[in-house]
Amino acid sequence: MKTTIAIVVAGVLACGGLAQGGAIEAHRTFLPQDMKWEAAPSSLPGGAEMAVLYGDPTKEGDFVARIRAPKGYRIPPHTHPKAELVTVISGAFSFGRGQAADRASVEKLSAGSFIAMPAGVLHYVFVDEDSVLQINAAGPWQIDYYDPKDDPRLNIAPAGTPVR
Repeated sequence: MKTTIAIVVAGVLACGGLAQGGAIEAHRTFLPQDMKWEAAPSSLPGGAEMAVLYGDPTKEGDFVARIRAPKGYRIPPHTHPKAELVTVISGAFSFGRGQAADRASVEKLSAGSFIAMPAGVLHYVFVDEDSVLQINAAGPWQIDYYDPKDDPRLNIAPAGTPVR
């Protein structure tokens, strides 16, 4: 009996948590050919595109976005102040943790892979083939680079550009 009550209470709390995440006002369907791709935010190195499917990454609340990145694209070591749930929709990329983007210590992730990343984890990405990633998170979305020289918003040196 106590077990049954505990399960019911847990279910009610879980549903309540989902309801608080944001109300869905209308049914929307996104077919791949209908997604609106735009240049990714200036906080990411140039060359990637983003399609926002739900919510607004710049505001408080849940959002879902897809990032399309070409083979050879990379995101230097960085953190996010909020947790992220990342699904590899297509392609493949390498994911690593730490202060230096080291290809020798990455995890190779193919289409269908999933990452649950807590806030504050220092990580980096190498895109191994043209890829689409889906990010589910709470906004406002933010990226903080470990080395300020890697931050494209500061125009010190674009990520991947040799410093002379």
